[in-house]
Amino acid sequence: MIVSIKEAEYLKNYKIRIVFSDDKVNIVDFADFLKHAKNPMTKKYLDQNLFKNFILANGDIIWNNFELCFPIWDLYTNNIN
Repeated sequence: MIVSIKEAEYLKNYKIRIVFSDDKVNIVDFADFLKHAKNPMTKKYLDQNLFKNFILANGDIIWNNFELCFPIWDLYTNNIN
């Protein structure tokens, strides 16, 4: 099955509501992933102003030209650890 993201909406803190191409909806909380990140390029997204600044591109959610992105299947299964 090929799944893409058709909608993403920032909710609060580090939570984003994601709607997939098959209409499945997940609320993904990125807080633990960001707080435990070792890479400073990832950790900088603890700044909520940066975190909120994502876009959808070709069915994927990305930050700053793919500086931060996640495998769609991990978002679909809500397993980004």
